[in-house]
Amino acid sequence: MATRAEQVAATRASISGATLELLLEHDLADVTLAAIAERSGVSHQTVLNHFESKEGAARAAFERLRDEVGSERERITPGDVTSAVHHLVAQYERSGDANVRAAMAAERLESFAPLLDEARLGHQADLERIFADHLPADPGARMRAVYALHAATDVYTWKLLRRDLGLSRAVTERILADLVDGVLRHREEA
Repeated sequence: MATRAEQVAATRASISGATLELLLEHDLADVTLAAIAERSGVSHQTVLNHFESKEGAARAAFERLRDEVGSERERITPGDVTSAVHHLVAQYERSGDANVRAAMAAERLESFAPLLDEARLGHQADLERIFADHLPADPGARMRAVYALHAATDVYTWKLLRRDLGLSRAVTERILADLVDGVLRHREEA
C-alpha cells in the first residue's frame, strides 16, 4: 500500500503530466482548471490544493518538460552536429509550439520568467557541453560562439523555418545543421 507521501507525489505527477499534455495541445489561456482536473482524473479542488492555480500547474508542467528535455539531451553525441540537430528538432517537433507559447506567456506572467531564463541558460549549457571541443578557449570568444549556436538552434529559429516558412522537418534539420556548421567553422577560421 502506498504511503501518503507516495500518493501525494503520484497525484502531483498525474496533474503535471495532464497539464503538460494540455499545454502541448493548447495555449495556456485556453487551458482551464476543469480541463486539467478532468484530464488528470482528480477534482478541480485537488488541482488547487496541489498547485494553487492554473499557472502553478503550468509551471510544474513546464518544469517536467524541462527535466524530460534535459534527459533527452544527455543522449546527444558530443561534437556530432547532425545528431545534435536531429535531437533538437525532434524535441521541437514534440514541444516547440508549447515552448513558444510559454515564452509568450512569460511576457504576461512574471512567475514564468524565471523558467524561461533557466531554459535559455540550460540550452546554452547543453550547447557548450555538446560542442566543447569545437569552441574557442578564450572566454569571450567562447561565449559569443555559444550565443551564435543558441541563435542557430533556438526554438524561435525552428518556429520560423517549420511554422512560418512551412519547411519540412528534413529541410529544417539541414538548415539548422548548416547554421551550426557555419558557427563552428567561423571559430576554426578565426
